[in-house]
Amino acid sequence: MDSQVLLGVALSSVGGFSTSIGALFVILSQAPSLKMLGLLQGFAAGLMLSISFFDLTHNALNSLGFLRGNLWFFAGVIFFAVVAKFIPEPTVAPPTSDEKKVGKEGNKGIMKRRRRQVLISGVVTAIGISLHNFPEGMAVYLGSMKGIRVGLNLALAIALHNIPEGVAVALPVYFATQSKWEAFKLASLSGFAEPLGVVIVACLFPTSLNPEILEGILGSVGGVMAFLTLHEMLPLAFEYAGQKQSVKAVFCGMAFMSASLYFLRISLPEDM
Repeated sequence: MDSQVLLGVALSSVGGFSTSIGALFVILSQAPSLKMLGLLQGFAAGLMLSISFFDLTHNALNSLGFLRGNLWFFAGVIFFAVVAKFIPEPTVAPPTSDEKKVGKEGNKGIMKRRRRQVLISGVVTAIGISLHNFPEGMAVYLGSMKGIRVGLNLALAIALHNIPEGVAVALPVYFATQSKWEAFKLASLSGFAEPLGVVIVACLFPTSLNPEILEGILGSVGGVMAFLTLHEMLPLAFEYAGQKQSVKAVFCGMAFMSASLYFLRISLPEDM
């Protein structure tokens, strides 16, 4: 493997493995209550929406124009809406008065169904974060081609940016499975998409990649992430924490990720 590719893999791994740090914050603390889980799901939804609209879709609109950018975005939405029809989803309603009278065994069944729903939400979040991390690995690789200082600065900025993403993945998985290893493993795998992105881009596009096609694909990724957030994460947050509190958590997550994206953007060289 070319030395430039090895450098890109090493630098992108710094950012990718920082999702593991976020997972550590989760597994070293106690499992959250349902209300806290709902608030944190709302926060994670804000992270995902900010990435989708303020980063991926925004760049596609600027690069491709309003019409083509929107076509790519909604292509991603429609694609995953079709995929979602083939993904079995448990529907978990709040316990009724009859269910409350069942006793401990009934409560265990309700909690089991809730944990299954939360687990699906965690897997969905991991998919969305992985799709987002993939182009970040490409950015580190392109930055390292300009110089090791540029690549290292970008890798460190992405590492700080990825820590809350690790939390967003690990938290629902830890709650659902009660397994620290499963939560840590899935969060770490979502970060592994960054060095994987370097390898795939280096193999498929050894010379150059059409920037318009790249921006279009990333715009579609933004559509996928927006659909995942509104279809999976927000309903769960509303159910467990209530609409008012969840909406506040969503905007807190959006503000946090927007600040993270800003500091990431100012660390990029102007010509990238």
